[in-house]
Amino acid sequence: MFSRRALLRTAAAAGAGLAISRTTACAGPTGAAQPGTIQLGLNRSLVSLDNKLNQFDAAVTVQRAVRQALTRIGPDMKPQLVLADRFEQTAPTAWTVRLRDGVRYSDGSPVTVADVATALRMYGEVNGSFVVGLFPELPTVEPIDERTFVLRTEHPVPVLDLLMANILISPAATNRPAELDSGVGSGPYVVTAANSGTGEYELTANRDYWGPAPRIKRVRVKFVPEESSRVVALRSGELDVIDSITPDSADQLQGLPGVRLDRVPGTRINQLFFNFRKPPGHPLADARVRRALSYAIDGTALVRDVLSGSVRQAEGVASLALSGAVRTGEYTFDPQRCRQELAALGVRDLELTIIWESGEFPADSSVMEAVVEMLRAVGVRARLQQFEPGGDILQWRQGRGGDWDVLGNGYPGPTGEVTTALQGMYGGTPHKELTRDTYQGYVFPEIAAELTALAAEPDAERRAQRLAAVQHAIWQTWPSLWAFVPDVVLARRERVRDLRLQSNNSYDLATTRLEG
Repeated sequence: MFSRRALLRTAAAAGAGLAISRTTACAGPTGAAQPGTIQLGLNRSLVSLDNKLNQFDAAVTVQRAVRQALTRIGPDMKPQLVLADRFEQTAPTAWTVRLRDGVRYSDGSPVTVADVATALRMYGEVNGSFVVGLFPELPTVEPIDERTFVLRTEHPVPVLDLLMANILISPAATNRPAELDSGVGSGPYVVTAANSGTGEYELTANRDYWGPAPRIKRVRVKFVPEESSRVVALRSGELDVIDSITPDSADQLQGLPGVRLDRVPGTRINQLFFNFRKPPGHPLADARVRRALSYAIDGTALVRDVLSGSVRQAEGVASLALSGAVRTGEYTFDPQRCRQELAALGVRDLELTIIWESGEFPADSSVMEAVVEMLRAVGVRARLQQFEPGGDILQWRQGRGGDWDVLGNGYPGPTGEVTTALQGMYGGTPHKELTRDTYQGYVFPEIAAELTALAAEPDAERRAQRLAAVQHAIWQTWPSLWAFVPDVVLARRERVRDLRLQSNNSYDLATTRLEG
C-alpha cells in the first residue's frame, strides 16, 4: 500500500519535461529569475486578495502585503503594532487603540477610525467567515477623536490584540462583505495585475508607502497545482519560493546547489473531520461510532510511509505548539477492536464519503487513498471526492452543496493561542449553525459556553485548569477520524534572503530581500 512514495518519485522524474511545459505554457511569470522580482509558486489558488473570503496560510503572506491590520503576529507569535501605535487593554472589556499618525492608503487617502469600524462590520456580514469564527465576539468601535477609539466587547477577550491581526482594513466608502477587487490598501505593495481565475497576481512596491520601503520591487504570484511542476520550476529558477511541499519533494531538493529549505514547527492541525450535521440515528451522530472508526486508521504507518516523518500524530484537539494546548489522548490502531465495536453498536455495511480540496495538505491524495484501504480492511466502504481549488467545496462544508461524512481539512493557529483555535473549531452554537457559521456543524452548547466563559476567568491557574478540561471534553466527542500536525516546510532559491518563515506558514514580504 505504501510503496506509493517510490511511485511518486518516479512519476516526478519521468514527468519533468511535461511539468516544465505545463508551467511555462501558463500566462504569468516565466523564464529565469528577473532582477528585483520575486516569483512565488503557491500550491493552492489564491482566488482573492480579500481575506474576508479566502484565507489559507500562504495566502496571508500576499494579502497582508496589500492590506494591513492594526496589529500583526510577529515571529515569536506575539502581537506587533502596524496601523496602530497604541493597542492597550484599559478595562476588562475595553481596549484603547490609536491609529499611527500619517498612515495612508495607496490612493493617498488616510486610514480612519470609520474604516476600522466598517471593516469589522463587513467581516461580520460574510457568510461562513473563517476569520469571524476565531472571535468569541466581534468588538464594537467607539470613536474618541480622529485617531483614537475604544474596541469594546460584552465579555473579556484577553487576546483581542492578536485577533485583530486578522482584520485587514480597507477604505470604508468602498468596503463591502462581497469580494474587494479594487486593490486599494495601506500595505507596502499595490496590485498591478490580477487574474483570480488563474490565481496569478503581480504586486509592485508602493512608492508612497507610509512605512519603510519594501526591499523587493516586484512580486509575482502564480498558482501551480502540480507539485512536480513547482519543484522543476524552482530548480530551474523560474520560481523563487514554493510552499507546502511534501517530504518526497523535500528529499529531491535537499542539498541542491542554489536551493534552501526552511522548516519550522507548525501551529496548524490537519484533520479527517467528521460531519456533525448528521441527523439523530445516523451512525456518525454517535460518538462511540466515531471513536470505533478511528481504530481503523494506522496513523504510525501514514506518518512513516506516506508523510515520511514530516508530521506528528495529533495528541490533542489542536496543535501542541499553541500556547495553552494540552495532550488529551492518542489515536490507536486496532482494527479488530474497530470491527468488534461497530458490530456491538449494530453498524453494518457502512459507506462513507470523504471529501477534500486539492492542496489542503502535502501528500493529500496519498493519505486519502491509504485511508480508504484501511477502512476497507475493517469492512467500511469509502468513496473519495476531490475538489479543485476555487471550486464549491465551501458549499459542501456548509451543508449546502451535498452530503458527506469525513472532510480532509486543516485549521491554522493564527494567533499562537489555543483559545483562538478552539473557538474557531469547537465554539459553534445553534444560533451560528443557522447561518452555517460553525465548523462542519460541530455544536455542543456546553463546550461553546465554557470556551466563552474562559475568557472572563480572572485567576490564571484556574483558567489553565478549565482550558485543559474543555480540551479533554472536546476529545471525548471524537471530532476526527484521524489528525496530524505538520511541520511548515518551504523551499526557496538561495538568492531569496531574510525570509523569516513563521509557524503559521507565512512571512513578511516587505522585509524579504533578493541578491541578484
